[in-house]
Amino acid sequence: MLQKMIKPVSFFLLFTFFLLDYSVQTAKAQMIGTNTVITAQKQEANRERVIAFLGRDDVRQAMMQRGVDAAEAQKRVASLSDSELTKISQAMEQLPAGGDAGVGTLIGAVVFIFVLLLITDLLGLTHVFPFVSHRR
Repeated sequence: MLQKMIKPVSFFLLFTFFLLDYSVQTAKAQMIGTNTVITAQKQEANRERVIAFLGRDDVRQAMMQRGVDAAEAQKRVASLSDSELTKISQAMEQLPAGGDAGVGTLIGAVVFIFVLLLITDLLGLTHVFPFVSHRR
């Protein structure tokens, strides 16, 4: 019985070995500066801060009142450039600490995010709003 199984198994193993990729990738190591690491960490912190802000219940309600899907807005935050995230984060820093922002400042932040997403949508970088016509 073992003799009957050896031939099919050996053909299967030979076939799978031919499918393996034997190309070798070379590693390139180089020094990175402290400023590069700090900038990357700041950008990640800015992104997490904006996503956390959009995850708040009061912000979600304000966005829903203006016809913006909160889940879609969070997806779009991931595609924002570093400079756009920095602008949003700086605008958020001007809000009072502790989450007791007045309705006016909260609405201002939501409107700022809405306008930023609208501009990126008009430029064709994103497709957030269905009412914006995109050139094909």
